Amino acid sequence: MPRKKKERNPNVPKKKMGRPLKEIDYKKLDSLCFIQCTGEEISAILDIDYSNLNKKLKNETGKTFTQYYAEKRSGGKMSLRRRQFAMSETNPTMAIWLGKNWLGQSDKTEIDHKSSDSSMKPTIIEIIAPNMGEEKEL
Repeated sequence: MPRKKKERNPNVPKKKMGRPLKEIDYKKLDSLCFIQCTGEEISAILDIDYSNLNKKLKNETGKTFTQYYAEKRSGGKMSLRRRQFAMSETNPTMAIWLGKNWLGQSDKTEIDHKSSDSSMKPTIIEIIAPNMGEEKEL
């Protein structure tokens, strides 16, 4: 004879199933975002799956991990920029790097291949051969 299902008492709270949710250490999370760790690194350090971290942030802050990360990493970028500028005062290599990457500077020299009359005809260069005293055309 089949077993009859027992009716659940509505006055008794329903038992929660599954593993209890992990708490996020927001101080640690913020410091990891500040030094620009990746999402996978952060989730490994916090010992929480990346997708669960994303869901929990969405529920608790209303922001996805990407949005939260972008907000918190900006402080780290400002700190790094400040240190780079200070370093560029005494380190010419850093000053050159900052100029190239942030100011669009380069050390490329462009060579104009046009002749003086702006045509594309090659310019003829005359060379005087030593010991011969005569001109040669290239």
